[in-house]
Amino acid sequence: MNPGRFITFEGIDGCGKTTQLRLLAEWLRKQGRTVVETVEPGGTDIGRQIRKILLDPANTAIHARTELMLYFASRAQNVEEVIRPSLAAGHVVLCDRFTDSTLAYQGHGRGLEPDTILALDRIACHGLRPDLTLLIDIDLETSLTRARRRNARSGQEESRIDDEHASFHARVRDGYLALARHEPARFVVIDGRAPIDAVARRVAEEIAARV
Repeated sequence: MNPGRFITFEGIDGCGKTTQLRLLAEWLRKQGRTVVETVEPGGTDIGRQIRKILLDPANTAIHARTELMLYFASRAQNVEEVIRPSLAAGHVVLCDRFTDSTLAYQGHGRGLEPDTILALDRIACHGLRPDLTLLIDIDLETSLTRARRRNARSGQEESRIDDEHASFHARVRDGYLALARHEPARFVVIDGRAPIDAVARRVAEEIAARV
């Protein structure tokens, strides 16, 4: 069996990770690789239904633990339906957020216990871990400005997390940087404030050295 490669993109809202994931997918396909793009929450029909619940700004009553389990419900479906079969086929899987996002948002941001999050990860993901995680890091002011601009264009349909207080997003960013320090062999931290093409070149350089 030809094992695939599992690469995740992480970062606070507005960091540009989704754009960079798409640019990397295009670059890898030009190198002759078969690439599968997916997203969390979402990635499957069931996941997209869960995503609507999670990100609907009207759903302010969702408890942190309910939120946590919904994220892992979406992730479990994505792992079974998309990610594991694609990796088994030898493809490169690019995922917009994975369990690191949950550790940053629901762990550092909401204050839920890391042990609880990792226990759910073992159930939902069968121990699947990214081969490489690209953390697109930006400052909080840039993040909130970009997120609000994006939500204004999209009609605020998925703004529940974006609408959290700035202190929440600051904790999330701190959480991401702590995760990167803890696993420097897996994480690559990239400055997302640079122009899009400059960030894309840095991403491609890191991928070329590893994939």
